[in-house]
Amino acid sequence: MVFNPLELGKKVSKIVCKNDKRLYYRFRGGAFYGGIATADTVGCNLRCVFCWSWRSSHQIPKDAKLLAAEEVSSKLIEIARRRGYSLARITGGEPTLCSSHLLRVIDLVNEEGLLFILETNGILMGYDEKLAREIAKRNVFVRVSIKAPTPEKFSKITGASKEFFEYPFKALENLIRAGHPVRMMRASVVLGYGSEKEYAELLRRLASIHPELADVEWEIITLYPSVKRRLEKKGLLPSVYSVP
Repeated sequence: MVFNPLELGKKVSKIVCKNDKRLYYRFRGGAFYGGIATADTVGCNLRCVFCWSWRSSHQIPKDAKLLAAEEVSSKLIEIARRRGYSLARITGGEPTLCSSHLLRVIDLVNEEGLLFILETNGILMGYDEKLAREIAKRNVFVRVSIKAPTPEKFSKITGASKEFFEYPFKALENLIRAGHPVRMMRASVVLGYGSEKEYAELLRRLASIHPELADVEWEIITLYPSVKRRLEKKGLLPSVYSVP
């Protein structure tokens, strides 16, 4: 049965967001983007079959802790300083679920001269123009994930109603309308779930929002053993993939 990710997001937020705190289970450095301080959080409003962090984004790890934005930013800043990074991010779940917490973390890492990379499915920013405006005020590179090239395949992969296929595109539109520089945003498009024609149409759709958005980041699914088993069970193995 398909679900409404806005409603699921509200339910998940009641569990993972408490006042100004959010659940996290790990902090680490990472090689992505040339080196980035990373906080792994809990909770998402989609149920993507290929999700590498399925257990932590859809369940609560035993070692997860509620942390205030000041605690999260302090850990990110410490990792960045120690490793010589200039970037920070929250990943593992959907960062925008606890929006006030997220904005405070961004402000604090920005104050230390770090660029925040927002990895998001775009659902909430597509729904809420105010959130997009708040993001646009800050030093943030926004990476909006597009899970599939058509509404039908989006629904199969994420479990969400196909009408929400439009929301990542609306998120990009809302950011541009709010004055966020196009050079500070990009669509990340998952490969392996459509024809050349379908992906070409998706690129045309992005270009219609802004020509520079057609320069996408192609995302190839890594078939970790648990991911592979899940995809095989659902009959949703992608046509292209990488192995760990």
